[in-house]
Amino acid sequence: MKIPLFLILTLLVLSRSFSQAEQFVLFDVTFPFTKADADNSTPSKSHYYVKSDRLNPQRPKDWTTPVDYRNGTVHVRLEVLDKPAGSAPTTWSVCYIPYKGQNHGYGCIGTGVYQEKGVYEKDIAMTSFWQNNDILWDQGIKEMHLVLKDHTNTHAHKRADSEKFFPTRVRMTLIQVSKGATYDAKLLPELSETAVKK
Repeated sequence: MKIPLFLILTLLVLSRSFSQAEQFVLFDVTFPFTKADADNSTPSKSHYYVKSDRLNPQRPKDWTTPVDYRNGTVHVRLEVLDKPAGSAPTTWSVCYIPYKGQNHGYGCIGTGVYQEKGVYEKDIAMTSFWQNNDILWDQGIKEMHLVLKDHTNTHAHKRADSEKFFPTRVRMTLIQVSKGATYDAKLLPELSETAVKK
């Protein structure tokens, strides 16, 4: 049986597009964060909000099919550009806010604890983080909430010594990697290769 040339070309294009869809940048934001920012953020304190218009507009509506990102990994890259002296252990909770959830309605990963300026990277399984099952992944992600905390998971603005955490300035990048694929830094040459693995 002869297969039409246009069908062969279509299949080649589709297979190539799926192979290239093994990872995508969900967001890449650089921002300062002061004690006043934390005190005045609404609706929740110590939150930095990455709304829908700052997420990748090409992010999938359905994270389960045709490419399975829900059962893949997320590569977290945190570049700490400024941080108060004193080496206070610090971390960020990074929360996925879906268009539609269940139970608590959201789930969060953590950047890992850091004490100094620098670049920190880690890979996290999408099925392993806190409340990941409270998100209906086939409905898509609406926004992301970034929450500054200390190493005991206390919101930084609540500490009596909050000057050890504010002001700060960071660049945070989340790269979603599909099930069975591995994060490939070469696909994102604009990101520094120098990092501390956590």
